[in-house]
Amino acid sequence: MARVVFKDYQQGQTTLFPTDLGRLIDESAPVRIVNTVVDKLDISDVLSTYKGGGTSAFHPKMMLKIIFFAYMNNVFSCRKIEKQLKENVNYMWLSGMQVPDFRTINNFRSGRLKDTISELFTQVVIMLSDLGCLSLEETYIDGTKIESRANKYTFVWRKSIVKYREKLIEKIKNILKQVDDGIAQDIENQCDNDTKETPAFDKDTLLKHIESINSENLDKKKRSC
Repeated sequence: MARVVFKDYQQGQTTLFPTDLGRLIDESAPVRIVNTVVDKLDISDVLSTYKGGGTSAFHPKMMLKIIFFAYMNNVFSCRKIEKQLKENVNYMWLSGMQVPDFRTINNFRSGRLKDTISELFTQVVIMLSDLGCLSLEETYIDGTKIESRANKYTFVWRKSIVKYREKLIEKIKNILKQVDDGIAQDIENQCDNDTKETPAFDKDTLLKHIESINSENLDKKKRSC
């Protein structure tokens, strides 16, 4: 019988990802479009909210990129954005492997972007539309959503097809309202979580359970022989 050969698997190796995460992202991927568009935005109003001194802050363009990319993929909660930064290679690439926590994202969104989020996000959406990167031709019955498919962002809304810029802007306002609701929910959940204690992970107990399962399986094999 031929010997089974497996590819080398070393989970504890120093680098699990290639040094350049961009190698894992297709050149035509929507995340690259968002990255380019935000790089071209005038964010002087956002920059004016920063004061000198103190500790260093996450770069506002990086924060804008992860927030706008999240909104275009129906991720409105700051907690969920933080989760994507730890698990999704697109977000990791946008952030340069930096992981602002949900409080930092929340503060940036509700504080520094408070007066500019509507204008900036609208500019991004309009720019993508003018570049032909948006499809506004499909309708769904499950409410307002923004989806990325076939390397294009598809904006779809219930019982209507967005044909005019004015209507598009109105829909963007509706999306940002959902974002505000998501932030409020994050804050409420945090208040609840602060009153609860997360049980500690007990490695020894887990190992005992695994040993018990392995022992049971071994007994079953012996009885079946």
